[in-house]
Order: sequence, then structure tokens, then C-alpha cells
Amino acid sequence: MRVLRRRSHESNSEESYWISFTDLMTSLLFIFILAVMALMLQLTQQQSALADQQTKFSEQVSTLQTAEVVRAQMLEEIQKELKAAGIEVLVTENNSVLSIPSALLGFDAASYEIEKSYEKVSLSIGKAISRAIHKDDRLQYLDTVFVEGHTDNVDFEGLEGTGNWGLSTFRAISLWNLWDEKLPEDARLDTMLNVENRPLFSVSGYGQTRPVTKSQDNEKQLAANRRIDIRFTITRPDSADLMDIEKAIQESNS
Repeated sequence: MRVLRRRSHESNSEESYWISFTDLMTSLLFIFILAVMALMLQLTQQQSALADQQTKFSEQVSTLQTAEVVRAQMLEEIQKELKAAGIEVLVTENNSVLSIPSALLGFDAASYEIEKSYEKVSLSIGKAISRAIHKDDRLQYLDTVFVEGHTDNVDFEGLEGTGNWGLSTFRAISLWNLWDEKLPEDARLDTMLNVENRPLFSVSGYGQTRPVTKSQDNEKQLAANRRIDIRFTITRPDSADLMDIEKAIQESNS
């Protein structure tokens, strides 16, 4: 009987040991499964966030590409309309700038006033710009349209010492004032607002700092730099959005 009891005791102990070991392994396996599920959930969330950012980035790139195409179309239409009316303007800098030569505005050396004989042409340019922007709700793609005045490299001493900077600025102001005063109501430019509800047009002067000829040795080259450029800038992705996209990509790779 003693032997049987000892064997029974040893059998119970051995069985208890294996039950404890099995419980331990079961617990470890359960913990492992939970850890794997948590990791999978985290990876899924990261992939989802990254996919969202990539979609957002793709949408921004698509919008930017569309804006570039729309801008090019606008300038091409303006140029064609004016050419049909006998007014030759230039489209430059990757279809972003409409350049108006001095011959159309009458800017002789040291002059900035638009004479009466040049007003009709100047107003025709303003009307063509207005029509192109209003067509097909294109305003949503534009950030700012700059009316930029420029001069040749001959030093100018007038306008109370402001020199060529002042001269170029007054040239831009002269054209803008003419548009503001004499464009018809349905073609007004001063009332246009961009997508951020800010005035679309801005006026500035660059003096002689942005020449369009390599040299200015004769009157033809000098006259080419006495001009007004209408620079069309488009809406672009917000820097904060781009930083969020970059952060999401970095986190997915870490």
C-alpha cells in the first residue's frame, strides 16, 4: 500500500508539473498573439495614414499640374486675341509672363506716362486679361498677378532720387491706374480676389535688375527693357501639408 501511495503521489506531482507548464506556454502564446495583433494593428494604421498622405500629395500634384496648364492656356488665349487685333505681346518664362513691349505703351527713355494715343491698346490688353481669367472659373488656380514695371540700364535721376526703381514702379502704376479708371465694369481687375479672398493683382517695379537682352548697346535693346510684364503665379501646396507628408513617410520607414 505504501508503494502504491508513493507512486500515486509521484504521478500527481508529475501531472501537476505538466499542467503548470502547459498553462505557462498557453499564457505565453496568448501574450505573443496579442503582441502580434497589436503590431499588425499599428502597421495597418501607419499604412493607412501613409496612404492618406500619398493620396493627399497626389491630389496636390494634380492640382498644381492643372493650374500650370490653365495658366498656359490663359496666356496663349490672351496673346492670340491681341494678335488678331494687331497687338503683339510676348509670352515668356515657361508660359507664366505676358510681356508688353514699350512700343505698345509709349515708354520713351525716362518716361512713365501712358499718352492718350496709347490708351486704346492698353485697355485692349486689360480687357483680354480679364476675359481670360473669368473664363471657366480660372480664378481658383491663380494666387497673384503681378503688374511689373522695368527700365533700361540708363541711370535715371528724377522722381526725387528714386532712380530707375521709381521709374519702373511708376510705369506699372500708370498702366494699373488706366485700367482702374477706364476699363468697363464687367472687365475690372481691381475687384478680383484669389482663393484666399485677397486682391489678385499687385503692382511692383524692378528697375533695371531684370533685363531681357544680354547687352544694351543700342536703342532697340534699350527699348526692349522698357516694358511691363504681367506675371501670373498659381496656387501651390501649403508647406505645412508637405511637412506632414514627409513626416508620415519617415515614420513608415522607421
